[in-house]
Amino acid sequence: MDIEKSSNKTAGKPIQCRAAIATAPGEPLVIDEVIVDPPNSHEVRVRIICTSLCHSDVTFWKMKDFPAVFPRILGHEAIGVVESVGENVDGVVEGDVVIPHFLADCTECVGCRSKKGNLCSAFPFKISPWMPRDQTSRFKDLRGETIHHFVSVSSFSEYTVLDIAHVVKVDPTVPPNRACLLSCGVSTGVGAAWRTANVEVGSTVVIFGLGSIGLAVAEGARLCGATRIIGVDVISEKFEIGKRFGVTEFVNSKNCGDKSVSQVIIDMTDGGADYCFECVGLASLVQEAYACCRKGWGKTIVLGVDKPGSQLSLSSFEVLHSGKILMGSLFGGLKAKSDIPILLKRYMDKELELDKFVTHEMKFEDINSAFDLLIEGKCLRCVMWMGE
Repeated sequence: MDIEKSSNKTAGKPIQCRAAIATAPGEPLVIDEVIVDPPNSHEVRVRIICTSLCHSDVTFWKMKDFPAVFPRILGHEAIGVVESVGENVDGVVEGDVVIPHFLADCTECVGCRSKKGNLCSAFPFKISPWMPRDQTSRFKDLRGETIHHFVSVSSFSEYTVLDIAHVVKVDPTVPPNRACLLSCGVSTGVGAAWRTANVEVGSTVVIFGLGSIGLAVAEGARLCGATRIIGVDVISEKFEIGKRFGVTEFVNSKNCGDKSVSQVIIDMTDGGADYCFECVGLASLVQEAYACCRKGWGKTIVLGVDKPGSQLSLSSFEVLHSGKILMGSLFGGLKAKSDIPILLKRYMDKELELDKFVTHEMKFEDINSAFDLLIEGKCLRCVMWMGE
């Protein structure tokens, strides 16, 4: 096999580069040399500039059973430069700056053409270890053994291969250590308030869980003009953090006495909130959120990822008579190819505040330290620079 180190003459040839490989559940990532194949039809190969760490990476790094597979290159928040393109690629050329996104946006299927949702019917979301079109990998180790992909991105590598349905061209002047945040977490939270809920000026919002997603919801609600943004969490110190993102009030769900947290919210809001967001991933909290959104028009948006098989229990009488809406929001309801550029422009126009999400920056070689910081709750987003 003709393998070259990365250069501007690598189009059509395998590239040897560094990647952080998850080799076993919960074991430190191993930075090693890998081989990245050239892109096939409808694919691009991208040189990663920087990548950030999301809780989903940690979840699948710890996971022991399928859809966890090893060895695997995790990572799905990033920005990079197109190194080469395969056949049948439109809209992106070598040298373009792009952001990968885990949720496909093919722009051609019924789901992508519709304004009613953001779920691609041609490439439905799944935690697959393969490229989406041919169910094969573009990664291998130096022995020729397969290394698996992660949610169609795999950004913990100096080079990765992306399907064109999972990449959006962006303004190259946007700072890469901020733009990469829009691959997943910040877009999911901001989008849930902006696109899914369509939060209105003057409304009251309740956010269950003030982790990075919940704070991104607060940022989105702030941008939409919400008057009251009530954060709910079990750690009171999160209120001080939440204030920077627009949270105006706080409820510690452990300190509600003989009342349920939903009753506390109903009392605070004189009947319930206009919008409730569940950002933890617990069926019990979804039910609390639904209980305290206002009768007649309240919306409850589910963003948290619960354990497989978890069930909700709702009264059909209440569903009929309360007039509320309960819905899920994957990637915040955003259509990546059209909405990510809008969010980037809002950042450049000093409306969307991305800077406050980045609490740490480090070299790619220190990626295991980034995992430690996130697991210990000491960071929101850690951005890692690839360097040369």
